[in-house]
Amino acid sequence: MIDPKPATENTAAGKAATRKRRFGGTEPQIRSALKFYKVMAYLTGAMLLLLCAELVARYGFGQYLFAGGTDAITGQPFGFGFAGAEPPAVLGGVNVSVTVLIVHGWMYVVYLISNFRLWSLMRWPFLKLILLALGGVVPFLSFIVEKKFHAEVEAELAANPQAPQRY
Repeated sequence: MIDPKPATENTAAGKAATRKRRFGGTEPQIRSALKFYKVMAYLTGAMLLLLCAELVARYGFGQYLFAGGTDAITGQPFGFGFAGAEPPAVLGGVNVSVTVLIVHGWMYVVYLISNFRLWSLMRWPFLKLILLALGGVVPFLSFIVEKKFHAEVEAELAANPQAPQRY
């Protein structure tokens, strides 16, 4: 004769309650990934805001930010500031506007690496990785997402003290 089991053990809620939370790494690994993610979120967010300001100057006012070079009209040395884009108002020098574009692009790549590292160690659903990635392309979102996910990681680590004990 088979002993009947309570109905709560066979339901999905009963299985979810009995499953233990597991992480993809130890607590120091997760905290390291969280710190790396936090630094990259703030740096990428700041560079994105600088990029937005540069794009407004370029497309709204037709100005590039230059450092050094020679003024094309007067022939005088050009220090640091905005100059006309078409025709070029500064000869030589460093186009800081283009530099901001390049730096933000590479910083976003490193930001995505930090997102993937945190996401894989926490074993989150794929949708959270997409939300983390959007933080680097929507102005101000990286600051909001970082605060939310930082608090979530801390809460999960505190609620599951045995989960990261892998070794």
